[in-house]
Amino acid sequence: MRPPPLRLLIPLLVALALAACQEGPSRPACPAGQVCLEFGNNTEPATLDPQQSNLIDEFQVIGDLNVGLTTDAPDGTPIPALAERWEVSADGLVWTFHLREARWSDGAPITADDFVFAYRRILAPQTASIYAYLVFLLKNGAQVNAGEAPPQALGARALNPRTLELTLDHPAPYLPEMLKHLSFFPVPRHVVEAKGEAWVRPGNYVSSGPYQLVSWRLGEYIEVTRNPYFWDADKVCVDTVRYYPTPDQVTAERRVAAGELDINTGFQSNRLSRIREAMPGYARTHISLATSYLSFNTRGVPAFRDPRVRKALSAAIDRDFITDKLLRAGQVPAYAFVPPGTANYVASGPQTSFAGQTLEARQALARDLLRQAGYGPEWPLEVEIKTGNTPDSTLMMQAIQADWQAVGVKVRLVQNEGQIAFAAYRMRDFQVGAMSWYADYNDPLTFLELLKSDTGAQNYGDYANPAYDALLAAANGEPDLEARARLLAEAEALMLSEDALVPLLFVVNKALVAPRVTGWVDNIANFHRARWLCVAGAEARAGAPDA
Repeated sequence: MRPPPLRLLIPLLVALALAACQEGPSRPACPAGQVCLEFGNNTEPATLDPQQSNLIDEFQVIGDLNVGLTTDAPDGTPIPALAERWEVSADGLVWTFHLREARWSDGAPITADDFVFAYRRILAPQTASIYAYLVFLLKNGAQVNAGEAPPQALGARALNPRTLELTLDHPAPYLPEMLKHLSFFPVPRHVVEAKGEAWVRPGNYVSSGPYQLVSWRLGEYIEVTRNPYFWDADKVCVDTVRYYPTPDQVTAERRVAAGELDINTGFQSNRLSRIREAMPGYARTHISLATSYLSFNTRGVPAFRDPRVRKALSAAIDRDFITDKLLRAGQVPAYAFVPPGTANYVASGPQTSFAGQTLEARQALARDLLRQAGYGPEWPLEVEIKTGNTPDSTLMMQAIQADWQAVGVKVRLVQNEGQIAFAAYRMRDFQVGAMSWYADYNDPLTFLELLKSDTGAQNYGDYANPAYDALLAAANGEPDLEARARLLAEAEALMLSEDALVPLLFVVNKALVAPRVTGWVDNIANFHRARWLCVAGAEARAGAPDA
């Protein structure tokens, strides 16, 4: 992905500003008669452009500023947003969306043309969107992205200002779930064409959702206020939200306890017992549609092209120790990539070939595979793990370092701020990378599509297997959901047999939410839009949502 100039500046500016904000300012004053929410959000976003965003912490802000054809209900399920209703053709390929009368935050009408413009923009090669592959779902999307078809060939048409027609490459009954994702958000054509890449800056930014951007103080906070042009503005309780980067989760915990923050979207896993004792009612944990895993840089490290090496390193990891002894917040050891509970999937999915074996047996297998690949005491395998600098990731990588050293591998750890680490992953400037994938929509394809040969930058290990691609293509063409699930499971089994990645654990959502905050609903998708939140004592305001 080729980021706009703002993205290039942020890592350096954040590095300078971060130390100053670790302890954080005291809580800002909230104007009389208004409701303010101070929101800890883990990392500094690199962009607020829906079509160039990459990380979940960016989506937290972008998803409050904007909505798509559908959006997240309080429980994370899809509900109508800019589309009031829709119809689907008998073959499942043509979807016709009828837009509500809605306006951008500058008062301009939101039209079907804004959607068509957005989808052509995300697919344009010069946009270099990391999420362009999601829009391949539209007819000719892949061809437009590759420059093999003109933008006008894309399966997106404005039939009139308030009617949008989408023609799909294959049936997708999960489309309403997928349309919640920021890659399908409209963008304001009248602003983007006038301002170019600068449209995302405060003063230029125009949004479609319940909030509008006021300011962005790098390393301090992003401030948004209620959008008066939002069609449901009278039912939005919170007037102002400030999103703070909180990379130090222990400091963030203290700020929540002190009342400086109302919410923080994470906490250090192994502090859960202490938090529950010292701050009863604050800790919120819930099973997530997310998997933590490792990727091998097969492009840059020849050793990782050998499936024996990949299997050895995966088998040697003591996942039970990591989840039960180190993290201790309900995480589950993972021997598959698709998490349990994912919709439209088989009841019991495939697992790695060594699942169910004891740690001793797996370590013996790892040593044997490494010997077969030519590594041993005289010629040890040397690897570097690059990871973000969160406490949980640090604990996990230190444990994995010890596990790999136990089977004769020399391991070095490198920690970076999260945005810098993911920039390195995208550029393949790593040997082993540590990351988590949170479902973009509730379907196994959001996980399995990451490993398609044409996915691009987010296929960090550059896995490419024509048989795997063919199974996903067959699943896309299968209208029967049970038959489709079996094809997808066959694809996952193939990928796991080749150890294309290393599943580590199934993630637990973790948040600190002050008891005075109302409207927070724990959900598997882990989407909590500020539109639905309020603060105890403020619900009586006219039109505020019920707590």
